[in-house]
Amino acid sequence: NREKVIIMILSAFLNMLKAILYGIVEGITEWLPISSTGHMILLDEWLNVEALYGKSFWDLFLVVIQLGAIIAVVICFFSKLWPFSKTKTQEEKKDTWKLWLNVLIACVPAAIIGLLFDDWLNEHFYNFTTVAIMLIAYGILFIVIEIFNKKREFKISDCKQITWKVALIIGIVQLLALIPGTSRSGITILGAMLIGLNRETSAEFSFFLSIPVMFGASLLKIVKYFIDGNAISGSQLAFLGIGSIVAFLVSIVVIKFLLKYIKGHDFKVFGFYRIVLGIILIVYMIASM
Repeated sequence: NREKVIIMILSAFLNMLKAILYGIVEGITEWLPISSTGHMILLDEWLNVEALYGKSFWDLFLVVIQLGAIIAVVICFFSKLWPFSKTKTQEEKKDTWKLWLNVLIACVPAAIIGLLFDDWLNEHFYNFTTVAIMLIAYGILFIVIEIFNKKREFKISDCKQITWKVALIIGIVQLLALIPGTSRSGITILGAMLIGLNRETSAEFSFFLSIPVMFGASLLKIVKYFIDGNAISGSQLAFLGIGSIVAFLVSIVVIKFLLKYIKGHDFKVFGFYRIVLGIILIVYMIASM
């Protein structure tokens, strides 16, 4: 009996460490343009939580852990996002409501395609091979676009200048992120820059856009999880909770770092990182055959 208790304690401790590691990876990769979902899928190749808790819970965990990261955005940008602040003028409140309207407009394409093709996308693209290919392909694209952007003058330097048409175009670009390995933040930032937003404004709008997108995706996953007759155990809930809390804490640090970083740097370094990681993964896959 004592040995069983020790084994149970060690197993619980190991699972807690795994949840912390997933939270760290999510908190870092959600905001850097290197693909959070892609890294989570890759991490599971070694930690194998899917085998531990089952595919249904893993699909749920992969999306819901992002809630921790999204809450970090709300905390970091609360003053910009909250339209009812007593310190804001009427004009500033109007700008805040306009920002939210543009964010919601930008969410429409992903909401429609996500609802219609969620299961199909999971079945066909959530795998090792897709992640490796997308890491390399978009790594090259990131470098090319940043070389193109080097001598450009951007017309939009504040979220207040974003029109509903610009928001919709960014939302359409965001559809590319439905394929794991792309990076939602990366593709929306680069897409926004291509149509005239400077790097800082592109990053901010991408962060804001993540709030309804991730909340909506999480709600959809939770509802489908229970509709399909699944239950959630105490250990699964603890695993999800720990991962989300760690993702929240790490995200606050990473968001502040990225906003400071992009004031003096471009995204080419992330493009090279993606290419190198993608090549390593392909070599790993070939060696494992």
